[in-house]
Amino acid sequence: MFNKTSKPVRHTPEPPKANVPPPLDMSTVNMKKPGAPVAPVAPVPVAARGAPSLLAAHLNIDGNITGTADLQIDGNVRGNVKVAHLIVGEAGNIEGDVEAETVEVRGRVLGAISGKSVKLLSSAYVEGDISHEALSIDVGAYFQGRCLQTRRVEAPVIAPVVAPVANTSHSFSSSDTGMNSYDLNALSDLK
Repeated sequence: MFNKTSKPVRHTPEPPKANVPPPLDMSTVNMKKPGAPVAPVAPVPVAARGAPSLLAAHLNIDGNITGTADLQIDGNVRGNVKVAHLIVGEAGNIEGDVEAETVEVRGRVLGAISGKSVKLLSSAYVEGDISHEALSIDVGAYFQGRCLQTRRVEAPVIAPVVAPVANTSHSFSSSDTGMNSYDLNALSDLK
């Protein structure tokens, strides 16, 4: 007779969606013959600075590391490191040269460091020269080497060149050198 039920209705939650990449934009795919013009592709925007890539402790790398990302090293690296921003963790060990825009050292670096901003925290151990614009060394940090401060090179300001103007309106004799010059013979008489 009645369609009502005494059982409550349960709502089942939707399963979480998997990370699926966006569909491919077919306007940028060249399906024509080789040599055919390709539509220009807009540059990919640089991702916002997030968490750095991590080389974990007990990880040993023999060779150079280069890239444009941020990197934190907690393991051992034998080779040069060139990245955008570098953090050497307390367990980190680098035997080679380091180059980054900002360098923060908590661990050990044996080699030259080059960066705009270099920070040696209290647990840092550095043997090598440091080239920097800004340098910060905490109390307790060990540093053996030279500090080479660099400055941003600004475009030189070129002053305008003013040519001297010949004054032909005076009536002095040709032996007269002008009103601002001194007659050294007359000055020698004042001794």
